Amino acid sequence: MNRTYIIRLLKEIQDIMVGNRDYLINLDSIVGDGDLGLTMSDGFVAAYKAVLDSEEPDIGKILYNAGKAMSTAVPSTMGTLMASGFMQAGKVLKGKTELTDMDIADIFGAYLEGVANRGKAKVGDKTFLDGLDPAVKALKEALNAGELLPVAATKARVAAEEGFKNTTNMIAVHGRAATRGEASRTLEDPGAAVAMLIMKAFEKTVVG
Repeated sequence: MNRTYIIRLLKEIQDIMVGNRDYLINLDSIVGDGDLGLTMSDGFVAAYKAVLDSEEPDIGKILYNAGKAMSTAVPSTMGTLMASGFMQAGKVLKGKTELTDMDIADIFGAYLEGVANRGKAKVGDKTFLDGLDPAVKALKEALNAGELLPVAATKARVAAEEGFKNTTNMIAVHGRAATRGEASRTLEDPGAAVAMLIMKAFEKTVVG
């Protein structure tokens, strides 16, 4: 896998965010200001368009540039967090022109790290991390066990879906939802839904 795969991955993420814009708006309107669908669709469109025609072979640079474009297009809290994920992945993958399956897992691991560092959140705080963290763990565990990437990707997607559903057992610590206190427990977290969609897009790029 090389730069062509990364650009395809960015396109799939863009497409799924655009396709689920209204879903994210509705989900976010319950706990936030309802703009998440617009932010994610606009942000991931900007990320993809920034690298669509790039001839850059360095995968790290492609990811970093996608993040920079996203941060400019949607400078909101969530937009900045998602852009930080891309930029951290870019730093970790810097210099690579070919990717192993574990390199793919490292992209998502670095994305998780970038979002966590920027947002000062941790797993269990009812955020994006609660969707992506179990997916990254499932992906790496499957690859370390010798599973093929398509199988590992499906396991990662399932783990992300379960992580999203499990946010209904958590009390929000960040954002507007946190003001609800205990009442936030039963609500689905929109950020974790974004992570779930990212993993669905990833699965599509490797499962025939």
